Amino acid sequence: MARSSSGPVVAGLTAAALAVVGFLAFQASAAPDSPAKAGAAHSSPSGHPKDKGKGKGDGGKDKASTAVPASSGTGLRVVYALKAKRVWLVGENEQATRTFEVAPSSVSPEPGTYKVSGHTSKLTGSDGVPVEHIVQFHIGQGGIVFGFSAAIDGSTPDPNAPKKTGAVREQRADGAAMWKFATIGTKVVVVP
Repeated sequence: MARSSSGPVVAGLTAAALAVVGFLAFQASAAPDSPAKAGAAHSSPSGHPKDKGKGKGDGGKDKASTAVPASSGTGLRVVYALKAKRVWLVGENEQATRTFEVAPSSVSPEPGTYKVSGHTSKLTGSDGVPVEHIVQFHIGQGGIVFGFSAAIDGSTPDPNAPKKTGAVREQRADGAAMWKFATIGTKVVVVP
């Protein structure tokens, strides 16, 4: 039987391939947009690992679109950007613990600073849709109630509805996070 000399060559190639894979893995973990680092920026208010995650719609967004708006004040607060249709839950350390897209109704609140004034676990919204985790923060002209909520069926409000409503709809997981974060008296900053 003839002896093969390919053993050392194959072992050398295998070692080289493993070294390249290891180097690429290291580079990926050090990248600024790596999933491990991105998940840390969007962890839940509770900080519990099973609650970590981004709100719906964050995938593929650049960092500028998820950065807390500079003109949104300081301290623990909810920031709602009207044009971006996005909310940030900002902790005392000025870091967003969660950010997510929202779907506003036919009327939006004026930019300004408000406070959470009410919490209701479930009710039927002014548009007739059953909602949960309602976090009310303002009553505007004409008695329009502004608040964050999640439709139990996952639907979003009609922004062109003839009835004037002030609901800001979230996905259900985002609504649950908002409910825990924005207790009565929590500051809500609305920016353009």
